[in-house]
Amino acid sequence: MEKKERRPVYYSEYLQLDKILNAQLPESSKEGIKANDEMMFIIIHQTYELWFKQILHELNIIRDIFRQSDIPNNSPDIYNCVHRINRVSRILDVAVMQMSVLETMTPLDFLDFRDLLRPASGFQSIQFKMVEATLGLTYDQRHGQGYYLTQLNENDRQRVKDAEAQESLLVLINRWLERMPFIKGNKDFWQSYRNAYEATLLDAEKGNLATYDKLFVNEAEYPAERRFSIAANRSALFIMLYRDYPLLHLPYELIASLLEIDEGLSMWRHRHIHMVQRTIGKRVGTGGSTGAEYLRGAADSHIIFKEMAELSSFLLPRNSLPPLSNDIIKALSYQ
Repeated sequence: MEKKERRPVYYSEYLQLDKILNAQLPESSKEGIKANDEMMFIIIHQTYELWFKQILHELNIIRDIFRQSDIPNNSPDIYNCVHRINRVSRILDVAVMQMSVLETMTPLDFLDFRDLLRPASGFQSIQFKMVEATLGLTYDQRHGQGYYLTQLNENDRQRVKDAEAQESLLVLINRWLERMPFIKGNKDFWQSYRNAYEATLLDAEKGNLATYDKLFVNEAEYPAERRFSIAANRSALFIMLYRDYPLLHLPYELIASLLEIDEGLSMWRHRHIHMVQRTIGKRVGTGGSTGAEYLRGAADSHIIFKEMAELSSFLLPRNSLPPLSNDIIKALSYQ
């Protein structure tokens, strides 16, 4: 069959530059007000929205992979997920660095056009809320839930609700960790690990032992509010402890990369807080929020994989780890 000749692709057409470069419509120009920094302000926020779109694209690919009922050890899927999560982390690095461009705008420069923006607000970034929901932030965890009723239109509220209704990456990762076979049902391991862990604790750390028992030993006492199940919790700690075995290399990289996502989001939020404090002080946000105070509350509560981060409290140095059985070592090694 003769191959159909494709029409040549021209650079500006491929990138739709006629739409992109004509999408900056400063409110100050409409009012005949001189506000030279509004163009930069618009472009920065449009760029953020493009990055959020890319992050959602990557997260949806990752979720499709983890929706599988089984991911074989020799499958490239876990590597693909780690690769894409790392890409999201690099995008967040860029998002943080981008803030330095916005910070070249002085408070007086912003005041030239700020009042023309009301009630538009960064709070109305639906894509960012969808990113949070896709990762695993639930509605009841959100700081300032009341703003949803006053600051978002019905269509946007529904888009966020639809994102929250889907299985998040956190839920899918929990399910994947629950399937890890190496120590499933092996209560002896967690008791022997408890003994080794207890031997390393300082007097001031003895309270950690009771927490360890709730999180890894006594299933009846496992805290109901935790997002990760006790089985997933055990698997995650096991991966962190024995990451040097070949079959745990990529699972460990996956866990570490998820924690990087939280770190990147946290850095972006805190950089945003400092910029808002410097630019508008104690004024309310253009959308009616409490400004820096709202952002600080969100930064403190919107930590998605904090349960994984807390597992570092229960790590032991390699020379103190309980030895694994030959069967488990064989299962964790390349055959």
